[in-house]
Amino acid sequence: MILYRLHQLTKRLAGTTVLDIDQLTIEAGGIHALIGPNGAGKTTLLNILAFLETPSSGILCFNERTVDYLHGDLLDLRRQVVLVDQHPIMFSSTVRANIEFGLKIRRVGAKDRQRIVDEVLATVGLSRYRESRAHELSGGETQRLALARALAIGAEVLLCDEPTASVDAENQAIITDLLRQINKEHGTTIIFTTHDRLQAASLAQHTLVLENGRLTTHAYENSYACTFKKHADRGVDCLIQGVVSLRLTQGSVATELGRGRVSIQPEMILLHRLTPQQTPAAHWLKGQVVLVMAEGDQIRVVVNVGVLMVVMMDIADYRHTAPQIGEQVALEISGTGCTLLPA
Repeated sequence: MILYRLHQLTKRLAGTTVLDIDQLTIEAGGIHALIGPNGAGKTTLLNILAFLETPSSGILCFNERTVDYLHGDLLDLRRQVVLVDQHPIMFSSTVRANIEFGLKIRRVGAKDRQRIVDEVLATVGLSRYRESRAHELSGGETQRLALARALAIGAEVLLCDEPTASVDAENQAIITDLLRQINKEHGTTIIFTTHDRLQAASLAQHTLVLENGRLTTHAYENSYACTFKKHADRGVDCLIQGVVSLRLTQGSVATELGRGRVSIQPEMILLHRLTPQQTPAAHWLKGQVVLVMAEGDQIRVVVNVGVLMVVMMDIADYRHTAPQIGEQVALEISGTGCTLLPA
């Protein structure tokens, strides 16, 4: 079932087009990641999907009905969708009262409210904070309370803007598991923005990529800020995000010297298991495998080489190499699989 359908949808702010989407459909019941660089339009799109911002032009359909921004019942639509900001705002009252607020608006009786509050607090692991002041919770606990509020009102859609960006590692794991649980047990459609490509790969069944306000067909993977310069052997030296040095052959498409971005095609990276006798070449990167997962007829392998780098392997190559999580490997990167772009 199609939950959202967007057609020729744009959003302009101060004369600048910040969102320009030709076609997009989002299916109900799944977990969808929305990734892209800062300024790509992720938060704007999330606000439009939450019916909090109005598109400048185009059509938005929700549950196969066109949204009428002039004469439609936007309040009813907003009650079906919950947007959880990166820094959720809580009332200065108790945790219980924060959850009850939405239930009271929906005229849920006192007995049912108490039951629902107890259930959702148990789900997010905050039962002991029931009578605590909500504004005194930590960042991670506040995110979990925001999820509890969404659970309490039975939202059909949960939109999360960078849900784990501002919390510690323990709460990151708890929130990620909660999103999986909410999706599995309640059938809630979840759409979340993130800069963490590893999180997107491990949590979402579908990934949407935005660049400059437009959906792109090539993955926002292995795309890094870098500085680069010509090398004496006619190759190109790249310093990726200031931490990873990579020498590329002349097959690279170099534009301007200096600062820019390097994009490395995941399918064009060769993964090698390291042996004590091997000396990696200059265009190889050593790292540790942190994720292995099936994706259609390919295997996604994420390697930490100082930055997270994705390798897409066909099943035959994967079975031959068989990289394991925690194993040290080397990535062979050729210039033909890279594109260098100006800043």
